[in-house]
Amino acid sequence: MEYETIQVERIGHVLKILLNRPDRLNACPPDMAVEIANAVTDLAGARAILITGAGRAFCSGADLAIKGDRSIAGGLGAYNSLTMSYNPMMLALARSPVPIVTAVNGPAAGIGCSIALAGDFVLAGRNAYFLQAFVNIGLVPDGGASWTLTRLVGRSRATEMMMLGEKVGAEKAENWGLIYKAVDDAALQDEALGLATRLANGPTVALGIMRQNLVKALEMDFASALQVEAEGQRIAGDSADAIEGGQAFLEKRKAVFTGT
Repeated sequence: MEYETIQVERIGHVLKILLNRPDRLNACPPDMAVEIANAVTDLAGARAILITGAGRAFCSGADLAIKGDRSIAGGLGAYNSLTMSYNPMMLALARSPVPIVTAVNGPAAGIGCSIALAGDFVLAGRNAYFLQAFVNIGLVPDGGASWTLTRLVGRSRATEMMMLGEKVGAEKAENWGLIYKAVDDAALQDEALGLATRLANGPTVALGIMRQNLVKALEMDFASALQVEAEGQRIAGDSADAIEGGQAFLEKRKAVFTGT
């Protein structure tokens, strides 16, 4: 599939999605949201996803300068853009059957912050930062931020991010538990690709079930979580990777997983 705002590349079993509007700090118009959703859905056999940005930013937020039918200016325009473009993108990221790594190489603001935090593993260069910028322009957080931030860092810090609209640097984000790891900027891409490759070479049927169970567990009681785990184990237990894993354990060798 041809894309205009992103670049998609297969690196082994990893699908790399590059947000590719560096002249706009990868600001995300509705068309980019649609393209990201399509890329995440059309895996073409990939077993992990890596998302990063071109140039000196990850994503500076929604593109408020966009004009025409795809404009997000005004309340109704924002509502339509969210319900038709941005929200479907965030749901596609949340429902991905394979693990997602995000490599945050600069500002991740507004919807860009939500895209970054959609990763199962979020790595950020030390000069990167996360910003809920909405309050600075009289808007409210979207892209699922009010749901995601409270679960990642708690109500107090989520309130700080959303109501004060101040930057949270990579090292502070790591200390808060907002992200997986802050790394040197020069090492970011290699480390993120290495992690995505490790996940892609793992038992991706089981990994996909894990990421769904982690989300579901936030919304259910303990008994329901036990049942969801049992259902997931039934599916994972019938996979070729589970058979291979068991045989490798008995034979005292490293398992070779195929994602099936």
